[in-house]
Amino acid sequence: MSTPTPERRKNLSLRELVDQAYVIIEPFFDPANAWNGQSLEHLAYRLVRENLPDLPSQDVQVIVSAATRIYRSKHTPQ
Repeated sequence: MSTPTPERRKNLSLRELVDQAYVIIEPFFDPANAWNGQSLEHLAYRLVRENLPDLPSQDVQVIVSAATRIYRSKHTPQ
């Protein structure tokens, strides 16, 4: 029998925001969308701040960092 894995996350509402934000900022992580070889990740921060203006800056950082890891895990060959 398999026992359910306990939830590790402490801030489940922030996790939901990561999922919402990922949909709108995913294109900024795609290397095909880079400008002159430079990542557009800084624009992801701006877009999150514009769409979620009440979030503290540290939560914006957490969201963009988590979204970056999600993107890399989906697009990096294993």
